[in-house]
Amino acid sequence: QPRRGLVAAPAAMEAREPLQDLSGALRAVLARVREGEPGEGREPFEPPRFWDALGQTFKETSREATKLSLAFSRPPLPSAENCRKLSEDVQNAILAVATVYYWLPKGQGTTLRKMVRDATTEVVEGMIQLTETILISPLESLSQEQLVSTGGVWEACEQVSSLPRDNQAAVVSVLAACLGVVKDALEEMENALVEGQDPYSDIMEDEELGFRGNRDTYWSEADRKLLSSCMGLMKASKACLKKVLSVVKAYGKADSPEQIAQLDDLADIANEISPSVDELALSMYPPVNQLAVRLNAAKLASVLKKVLEITKTSHVCPPSEEGWVQFLTGAVDHNMDKIKNFTQGEL
Repeated sequence: QPRRGLVAAPAAMEAREPLQDLSGALRAVLARVREGEPGEGREPFEPPRFWDALGQTFKETSREATKLSLAFSRPPLPSAENCRKLSEDVQNAILAVATVYYWLPKGQGTTLRKMVRDATTEVVEGMIQLTETILISPLESLSQEQLVSTGGVWEACEQVSSLPRDNQAAVVSVLAACLGVVKDALEEMENALVEGQDPYSDIMEDEELGFRGNRDTYWSEADRKLLSSCMGLMKASKACLKKVLSVVKAYGKADSPEQIAQLDDLADIANEISPSVDELALSMYPPVNQLAVRLNAAKLASVLKKVLEITKTSHVCPPSEEGWVQFLTGAVDHNMDKIKNFTQGEL
């Protein structure tokens, strides 16, 4: 038995070496994709050609991941020569993915580019993980980790089919995601505020802990008045995202640089809504520090006003849509005024 181990060791070393080189090469590609700027190609950008090429390179990468994984899942180990060939093929597939990503010019929209970059990054990261899992797994057997890593590459490669194809679709998906987060936060707060409910009841069941008599875990009457205006602001956030999403779907275009840039501005500012809603919600739990609530509410109100302003001045807001923009601007101001009145004594 020991003799067989001695024979196997050099073969294992020889098989691992190209994989170690591959892992280093893939990390270099990953750094370039994360930090690199796209080339504004001399040739005019052709979307159908780009998406077709991206789909092909993702498919090829998925195939190479399968080949690599299979080669190291059963005896005998691939020869040093084969191992070099496998590593080379993987590297070429990943380089092709990165190259095609670079075809997508900035002018097509930063929101779209970020999504394509994230999808590309996930494919490269998945391949690095697979390579490194094979390196640390017992060779000639298929470990659970290796199976999971292979599946991870397949999943990352399949994402290409669901990527938005232009900046309008990309911004729609960003707005829909923001709306989902805000809806959840609002629902959570509504449940916590149910009359008489102790927001900490789920973590303080034990009477022995002596927490039940602690006023810090309850809302006072004054707190509740203040919080109802904060809820008004959170509801305005949800309404605002809902309306912006519907006009971007209905009127959003990605045909001119100006339209593309306006959509990017909307996505950027909309991305600030959900963290601002979360911060406000967190400050609403007892013990309530009214000043903190007021500051967080003011921050959210200013983000919402900005969203409404950017919407109003962009191509997604024809005159027929200006009514709700004004209405929601009024709702934000109204709730913010009430919050200021309720916290007057605190300042």
